[in-house]
Amino acid sequence: MSESIINEQDFEKFREYFYRKTGIQFEQTKRYFVDKRLEERIEATNSGSFRNYFTMLRFEASGEELQHLTNLMTVNETYFFREEYQFQCLVKSILPELTKSKRDRKPIRVWVIPSSSGEESYSIAIYLLEYWNEIDIWDIEIISSDIDTKILRMAREGVYSQRSVQHLPTKILNKYFTAKSSEYQICESLRQAVEFTRVNLSDRADTRAYRDFDVIFCRNLLIYFDDVSRKAAAETFYDAIKPGGFVCLGHSESMSRVSSLYKVRKFPEAIVYQKPLEAR
Repeated sequence: MSESIINEQDFEKFREYFYRKTGIQFEQTKRYFVDKRLEERIEATNSGSFRNYFTMLRFEASGEELQHLTNLMTVNETYFFREEYQFQCLVKSILPELTKSKRDRKPIRVWVIPSSSGEESYSIAIYLLEYWNEIDIWDIEIISSDIDTKILRMAREGVYSQRSVQHLPTKILNKYFTAKSSEYQICESLRQAVEFTRVNLSDRADTRAYRDFDVIFCRNLLIYFDDVSRKAAAETFYDAIKPGGFVCLGHSESMSRVSSLYKVRKFPEAIVYQKPLEAR
């Protein structure tokens, strides 16, 4: 299939459509990446041309093809204990503050979005087990969400490459993983401990049921959004989190440039963002 099949006008139409559906915006520098994946789906669906494929994509009632395409377009590259300082912040600063003021005995709820292939969610579970001295006192719920259904299946299986686990201490690797040829599978108890769900952060209908979280990890996602989508994501998190709850972003992301809804909290380990206690 020649590169000229998807012309500049086609690319712009698709880019605007995909942005409206997912909040993800592709720059011109991503043109080759986008074209190759569109061509793959045009061929797989026997559409014959971009125009036919794009018509089918927009009007398919089930949304199945949009999900296939989204799975191809999203980037899912992470590893265990990435940006570990925030996990340290969770157990040393955030959880002690939350539990000190928590009057009910309801579980502490953590939302990880995007889930990617599960490394971040499982890292949180491992970190709590290894380093939080109140893990036997409190119940924890970890919900891990992503727009990509293929990557969620991988997360549930919990099988990882050497690269994904390379930063884990040997003691932890041996304790929670089983070696399988050149790969490692995380133990069954941790796979059962994390709930994986499909959510489009840019779709209010998708996120409406996500409420009453104490901590949200949304790291290295907002860098793919434009200002409008970042602001919408900040408002979604505001609705999803309890007063006094915390939002953790990636090291190159800042809520201060996106929304004034949150208080900036500077802990010894990390800067995070808090929904004010007086908020409703």
